[in-house]
Amino acid sequence: MQITTTAVSLTVEDVTTSAAFLRRHFGYTEQMSADGFVSLAHPGGGVNVVYLRRGLEVLPEDQRHRIADGVILAFVVEDIAAEERRLREEGVVITLPLREEPWGEKLFQVVDPNGVVVELVEWAERQER
Repeated sequence: MQITTTAVSLTVEDVTTSAAFLRRHFGYTEQMSADGFVSLAHPGGGVNVVYLRRGLEVLPEDQRHRIADGVILAFVVEDIAAEERRLREEGVVITLPLREEPWGEKLFQVVDPNGVVVELVEWAERQER
């Protein structure tokens, strides 16, 4: 099997607002859209993000009314402190302030207008003990 692209598909109430959030604050671009659907890609690569409107009939019946609850959309970045400052300056509410975990992960979280958690992560250099 050869995988050419990876995408995560999230079901939300309003695809337009979630898509606008990723475009404005994270540099994603719209690849295609239709009623209740939008597909986004990032020019730097990484995972594509697809938003589907809750209740959309193309979804199987047992999935139509589920929403992206409990999902964290995580982006690994460089200079996480600068990214947190930038997002604050853009008016994005930081829902989990910047912190560093004992295993060397620095992270913070924001939430998009539909409640999708977006986490930014930077891996600290490991020090030999």
